[in-house]
Amino acid sequence: MATPAASDAVAQLVREEGTRVRATLIRVTGSFDLAQDAVQDAVVRALETWPRDGVPDNPRAWLTVAAKRRAIDLIRRENRRPGKEAEAMAFTDPAFTGPVPEPPEVVRDDLLRLIFTCCHPSLPIEAQVALALRTLSGLSTTEVARALIVPEATMAKRLTRAKQKIALAAIPYRVPTADELPDRLTGVATTIYLIFNEGYTAGTGADLLRVNLTAEALRLARLLAELMPEEPTALGLLALLLLQDARQAARVDAAGQLVLMADQDRSRWNTAAITEGVELVGTALRRAPDRPDSYVVQAALAACHALAPSYADTDWDAVISWYDVLLTVQDTPVVRLNRAVAVAERNGPDAGLALVDGIDDLESYPWWHATRAELLHRMGRAEQARTAYERALALDMSEPQAEHLRRRLAELNE
Repeated sequence: MATPAASDAVAQLVREEGTRVRATLIRVTGSFDLAQDAVQDAVVRALETWPRDGVPDNPRAWLTVAAKRRAIDLIRRENRRPGKEAEAMAFTDPAFTGPVPEPPEVVRDDLLRLIFTCCHPSLPIEAQVALALRTLSGLSTTEVARALIVPEATMAKRLTRAKQKIALAAIPYRVPTADELPDRLTGVATTIYLIFNEGYTAGTGADLLRVNLTAEALRLARLLAELMPEEPTALGLLALLLLQDARQAARVDAAGQLVLMADQDRSRWNTAAITEGVELVGTALRRAPDRPDSYVVQAALAACHALAPSYADTDWDAVISWYDVLLTVQDTPVVRLNRAVAVAERNGPDAGLALVDGIDDLESYPWWHATRAELLHRMGRAEQARTAYERALALDMSEPQAEHLRRRLAELNE
């Protein structure tokens, strides 16, 4: 019998592989609902058999074959999809373990293709991203809500409205043509960015990192940049993800605990990724001389940190200047919070706290409370810091993040 830890690992693997299989089935069948039903059946079978019999050598192929068989059964029952049945039947040989033949569309990857399809311009951008994240990335409604910093109930309603609009407006499942891609780029880039964020800093759970999500987001960002090499957004997104991911090996210690950037061993940073990311920033800036692009600016911010020889040598003037540019195109409470942190590093915790306290709409965001707590801690205002730490810890976060805040809270009593 599998141990609980092994069963959890199997469940996570099934969930991650199921996302790619779902994208393939949606493309082949032309139906989100049919693909969802078929993959769900395959997932149930995997969760029943893998913990007992062992994980197959090629988990994705196993799930793909199982899901395709189920899809064929459902198609035959409907008896109204003869074209799709013939197409699906062409690769239902039980011995088949290779990739499904690629169609001729300009977007060649199943998952990226489906993200473009979800990001239909008739939907509000928030609904595009929510639908893509929930349907294709494997994130739960709770995780999508956390990624977009909205209550879970609000996110559930947003997803329902998006699906209703698709049904009522008869928005078809159709892969966009090359000339339609730019209108969907914002939603696609945002989706990939948020997938990366959930992997880079998991919202809950025992681990800080979900490396399968960061790897998938990087893969999609690279495909996007190859598909649209003249678009600053695509280049800036890839640069940002490379520069962020370059720090991955130094962000946790041997025990899996969080290591802040100020304490990271920079010799463990991925210099090849940093070099590629910095070069992409330069190219993207040349592509957007007139209007700043939010991903290019964020990548420039990441480059400031990546190029500093130490945390003490960070050019905080440059960081704050880039945040000022970012605010001209993305004036959000989280951007203002991050700018306040940079101001605190340059001008002291008092200046940073004044800015943090002036930011609205982040009461449910743990890092607003954690930032206040840290600044109050540095200022010697122990009781107020304690309250802020406790408020942060009452909200969702990963265990390594919570443990870091608990350690800081304990230091107030020393």
